[in-house]
Amino acid sequence: MSSQSAQRAFQLRVNPITGNSEWVVIEEDEPEEQTFNGGSQNALLAPTSYLDMLNDSHRNRAFREAIDKTISTPCHVLDIGSGTGLLSMMAARAMGSTTRRMVTACESYLPMVKLMKKVVRLNGMENQIKLINKRSDELKRGIDITSPAQVLVSEILDSELLGEGLIPSLQHAHDMLLVENPETVPYKATTYGQLVESTFLWKLHDLHGNEAKASDGIRLVPTGLDNILGVKPQQYAFHCDAIGKEVKLLSEPFKIFEFDFWKRPDSHGETEVHVKATNDGRVHAVISWWILQLDREGTIFYSTAPRWISLPGNTSHGDWCDHWKQCVWFVPGEGMSITKDEEVCLHAVHTDISISYNLKNQESRNEIMQYGFKNGDFKLILPPERIAIYGDSEWRHTMFSAISNSLQGRVDPLCIVADDSIFLTLLVAHLSKTSHVMSFFPGLQDKGFQYLEAVANSNGFSMDRVEFLNKRKTKLTMHDTHQKKVDVLIGEPFYYGMDGMLPWQNLRFWNERTMLDSVLSQDALILPCKAILKACALSVPDLWNSRCCLSKIEGFDHSVVNSTLGACGELPAEQECPCLPYFIWQCGNVKKLSEAFTVVEFDCSKPITSSYGKTQVEFTKAGICHGFALWIDWVMDSENSLVVSTGPEKRYWKQGVKLLAEPVAVRTNESRSTGEFRSAVIQASFDPSSGDLNVRHAFS
Repeated sequence: MSSQSAQRAFQLRVNPITGNSEWVVIEEDEPEEQTFNGGSQNALLAPTSYLDMLNDSHRNRAFREAIDKTISTPCHVLDIGSGTGLLSMMAARAMGSTTRRMVTACESYLPMVKLMKKVVRLNGMENQIKLINKRSDELKRGIDITSPAQVLVSEILDSELLGEGLIPSLQHAHDMLLVENPETVPYKATTYGQLVESTFLWKLHDLHGNEAKASDGIRLVPTGLDNILGVKPQQYAFHCDAIGKEVKLLSEPFKIFEFDFWKRPDSHGETEVHVKATNDGRVHAVISWWILQLDREGTIFYSTAPRWISLPGNTSHGDWCDHWKQCVWFVPGEGMSITKDEEVCLHAVHTDISISYNLKNQESRNEIMQYGFKNGDFKLILPPERIAIYGDSEWRHTMFSAISNSLQGRVDPLCIVADDSIFLTLLVAHLSKTSHVMSFFPGLQDKGFQYLEAVANSNGFSMDRVEFLNKRKTKLTMHDTHQKKVDVLIGEPFYYGMDGMLPWQNLRFWNERTMLDSVLSQDALILPCKAILKACALSVPDLWNSRCCLSKIEGFDHSVVNSTLGACGELPAEQECPCLPYFIWQCGNVKKLSEAFTVVEFDCSKPITSSYGKTQVEFTKAGICHGFALWIDWVMDSENSLVVSTGPEKRYWKQGVKLLAEPVAVRTNESRSTGEFRSAVIQASFDPSSGDLNVRHAFS
């Protein structure tokens, strides 16, 4: 939310350790370096995709070539979603340096407005560009812009194409802000798809099919309640190249929708595509991507296709980038079985902001493979990675063993599940028929309890032994626990809605254990009992290149944005790159340069406290070190025999990545080469008040 008159914006910030939310006020005239609650406003922009996008040289070049080709004489240009102002400056330059205020740029996000002003001023173009801190659909002709624009330049695209409001923005622009038949860059976009078989993608959504192999007796998706738990029916952005060797292609690529930027788009569209199978198999997913045609003549293209695709105009085989990925649409259940040369009908629908698919074939009596629920049916929606974790037999066995051991010998135990784990609540109730289970569900809230009610009978327990505590843990008293002390406090830990957080921010469990200290029995078991911050050295050239410092982009100096966007490389000596969350296995070219090592341990059996650790790591492979991966191993028993790792080999968890200011050449102890480092000292300090983890390194 923002106020144009006051030039003020409000950013919602969540303290990851307490779970509390607060509004941060951002003023137009405040420097980015101003701090709030121990953090800098820079942290608002470092996790965004702006830096990665600006480092995409192919994207930048394609837009520059198309703008130079489209704009050859002075005209009124409108730039929607201007960001750092790159496209606005390209348009102004294409018209010549004598033009004045011929470009109107609108940007709704105040921190980016402040940054764009710096960039435009640095490049001496503030007199050629009029910047307005509004959404484009808030612009009014005669007030914000004096006349309709002849040219529209915009880059309001996400991996799905439509998710950033492309259609509504184009509709309003054509209705209110543009001349009839304007020139546009891009000119049009076309979406494509391909049918694939992939066990990995199947595990991300079909919990019912995967947990059928589980021997623990727990059924998160009981027979007859197949729709009680699942993922949201939508396209998911995904680096499909990372699973290229695990994907079986079942069709040739096919065209789905075409969106013209130069004319007003429709809010709703439908199409049927008849797809011929090229292999026998089971369709687990539809992988989709888009191709931009940036100029009217069709000579300049940009594609988000996976690397295995070869299409006319596809130039996607450049540098790895994270701001645009492919998209995955899961085919429900176990997917659709098809045979070679069989024809499948794909029914595609687009709305203002999304695209969805249904599948049907002749052999299945025209049965439509889609996500459909009866009106009134309850369904708990979880992220795909969470669905896969709950279906993972190794993870389930670890949790089963840990909880079984903790309940042995305890009569009528009081157990608290402090996080959003539906699995642990079911497991305790299933294993101990005399236990009383209290679940907080801090993110799921009453949805978690509704789910338990729906599956209780199928899992053999009565809901009179399960309780949902809908209140803040800081206020928990003996009255809330029915005058009983808590015997077992458990968590995975998993907090709903926090999937994009850094791994150590799940130490929220440690903080909540501390808040419950007064109601814990003297021999209470805390699971996990310990959290271990682990790390390893990495060569990640693709990721580093996407986050490196900017200098000139197509001739425009962007060096002023580096500190605000959290860049690495060529930084001042005192400035550190931020730790950011990534699925490391999806980060392009990745090579481990060391074994995993322990940095610091957190003892969850005791109240939360500041923690510090320091260790030396020896490199096991020679190469270029770009940074360190960091993650948490959760120890579920006092013997350290039951450990849940969230490291790079575990593809369902994000890791933290600490990139170096500059890449470093490293070697092993056996190597005789000179000028390279053999080891590094890593130290980390944890601040429980903010949840911040400060990581430092020194090479030797």
